[in-house]
Amino acid sequence: MELPEVEYILPGTRTCAGCGLPIAYRHMLKALGPKMIMTHPACCLTILHGIYPKTPVAINAVNNTFAGTAASASGLVAGLKATGRTDYTVVAMAGDGGTFDMGIQALSGAAERETDFIYVCYDNEAYMNTGVQRSSATPSGAVTTTTPVIPKEQAKKDFIQIMEAHDPAYLATMCSSYPADIYNKFLKAKAIKGTRFIHMAVPCPTGWSFPTKDTVKIGRLAVESAVVVLYEVENGAFRLTGKSLSMARSGKKQPVNEYLEMQGRFKRISAEQLAEFQRQIDVKWERFRKRAGF
Repeated sequence: MELPEVEYILPGTRTCAGCGLPIAYRHMLKALGPKMIMTHPACCLTILHGIYPKTPVAINAVNNTFAGTAASASGLVAGLKATGRTDYTVVAMAGDGGTFDMGIQALSGAAERETDFIYVCYDNEAYMNTGVQRSSATPSGAVTTTTPVIPKEQAKKDFIQIMEAHDPAYLATMCSSYPADIYNKFLKAKAIKGTRFIHMAVPCPTGWSFPTKDTVKIGRLAVESAVVVLYEVENGAFRLTGKSLSMARSGKKQPVNEYLEMQGRFKRISAEQLAEFQRQIDVKWERFRKRAGF
């Protein structure tokens, strides 16, 4: 695969050292190109974009309220339509807090109306930009600043299943450790009309408490243990992609132990929580394998 040489994100972003977001964002922008408008709330992506009037990102971008990302994107779609500009792609992008929690109402409404935009949830499993507070995307057993002594007890919300119930034109999952998969799926999403929903898993060394050098490794372990499953749904047709597809063919996946042990946020996970974490992953993985025909 040959990537376009042009870069839309330059060195020197304000993200934390080792952040997985710039890796994913770089390849996402290469696929989408300059004819796009990005809208995002207060989140780690806002930090990446920098403080006005300086930015390392060479695209059009709008800042919106925490809960209003999909509403902002809907307005941009309407504005472009009213002015006859049909060659721009509108992209809404927010973290798990701004998507799973505060942004779900606006996103659900836009998806029901089949609004023509790409919505991207970059999921680092907590409110990282505001201090690593628990979100509904935080997995059970993880420590956050709002669950500092007793780890989160509830399982992670299956938000991707909620979005699939809206029957979007395109739905895909990805991980920042697999840039080719990111690039290919955004190329496909760009060419499709209607609501497209992308779930992007992004390891966070600051909130997950692992060395900055291990960002890509952590993401790969997430996929290899099926904590993150790479797939896409297009016009109702489901298919596994990339590493997840090869794992399904081989019938092999890694246990979750190494993935969890590398992260300080799981330092207080109990044996019972660990066993339940593995059980839930196993059940989910078998469901995906059967759905893909394995």
